[in-house]
Amino acid sequence: MSGLARWRVERRQRRYHEPFRIAEPEWTASERIRLARLLDDVADTLAAAKRSTQSAQSTQDVQPQAPAGPVLREKDLAEAATNLWRAQRRITKFADENPREAKRVGRLLVATHDALRQAGVLIQEHDGDEYHPGLSLEVLAYQDDPSLRVEMVQETVRPSVYLADKRIQMGQVIVGSPAAQHTEDTGEEDASA
Repeated sequence: MSGLARWRVERRQRRYHEPFRIAEPEWTASERIRLARLLDDVADTLAAAKRSTQSAQSTQDVQPQAPAGPVLREKDLAEAATNLWRAQRRITKFADENPREAKRVGRLLVATHDALRQAGVLIQEHDGDEYHPGLSLEVLAYQDDPSLRVEMVQETVRPSVYLADKRIQMGQVIVGSPAAQHTEDTGEEDASA
């Protein structure tokens, strides 16, 4: 080692307190030769592995590979969309207590909703929709409501979530149904006639 190189090493070591300085290993000439051979073997093994990988890739047909990284499952995406939907519904209750903070949080939720929509995720709420048994919804309960003439969704408990037009979560709803049918609907005759 030249004088300048030795001076740099010593200077680097002096930046630290003496108990933290790392002493140069005291190896014999045979140990240094053995270490150099081991390093050469490692370098040769890495080069051979790289060559074999390159040759294997060139012989295979070119196929698109899945992106490296975490895989987003549909169930996780549906759960995230549902939580976003619930937060948007609850922010209206929060608006009475702190309208300024509610607006700020509401903007963040809207931005998140827009980002999901641009990614192909659609969150569908069913409140006020007319219900018929052919709909792909899970009905949790039926409630009698005399003001209704047809069955309607009273409340969405969990929204339907679609990813690229494929349903990944079925909505859960509470359906309001008309009260008992009128006498003319059941075929009974009025007693006064």
